[in-house]
Amino acid sequence: MDPGYRSPLIDLFRRGEVERDIRLLAARGALAPRAHEQLALLVLLSDDPDSDVRDATAATLAALPEAPLRAFLARTDVPGEILAFFAGRGITPSEPASEAYAEPLLDTLPDLPEAGDEKDEDGRNRLLSSLSITDRMKLAMKGTREQRATLIRDTNRIVATAVLTSPKLTEAEVEAFAKMANVSEDVLRIIGTNRTWLKNYAVALALTKNAKTPPGISMQLLHRLNEKDMKRISIDRNVPEVLRLAARRLAVKQAK
Repeated sequence: MDPGYRSPLIDLFRRGEVERDIRLLAARGALAPRAHEQLALLVLLSDDPDSDVRDATAATLAALPEAPLRAFLARTDVPGEILAFFAGRGITPSEPASEAYAEPLLDTLPDLPEAGDEKDEDGRNRLLSSLSITDRMKLAMKGTREQRATLIRDTNRIVATAVLTSPKLTEAEVEAFAKMANVSEDVLRIIGTNRTWLKNYAVALALTKNAKTPPGISMQLLHRLNEKDMKRISIDRNVPEVLRLAARRLAVKQAK
């Protein structure tokens, strides 16, 4: 069932790109950084093809604390599909609406795995790469800034996506990710379609200058650059030629 809620993490589940063990973890309520995503995942997984996933989802739904759930459903930003799903289960909104949303309604995330000495980057990287996808996802959402800086480069799409859904993520980290030449295009695309992050000029500039940013995104960001940065892009041999030429044309217009 479609929950009517969109986020990079939810979209991976919607497209069927998530392995069974990760779906099971989500069905148990353990892979939701925020209440919106937790409820959306439970609605989505309630009719999963795998019976174990469905059973785990049903158990988690039954364990949700009713009063906080009703108060959360009273929020104006809860999709109608989620409201209809819980109404079918006899659970309706109850005022006053909850102001809490940055945490899941039911936190079942197991203890975080050991991931090495934070001061030893090489050792940390080796240890993180040796962990299972499930453990890497846990750290992506609830781990440290240093762990997120490593896991954003993970070759598994869902791990890197989980980093971008972490409640601990800061705009300074997003800006650093946007500058990275060794992250996937998917990561840059997610950043480049997030309106909140793009309000930060430094993030928009970093994406535009990153040669790995999909041209469709960097071209749209060009008009946001100031004259000085536009001129720099127009002579930057590291960006795609189509972007450089477009920047040159805009720089000429700005100079008139």
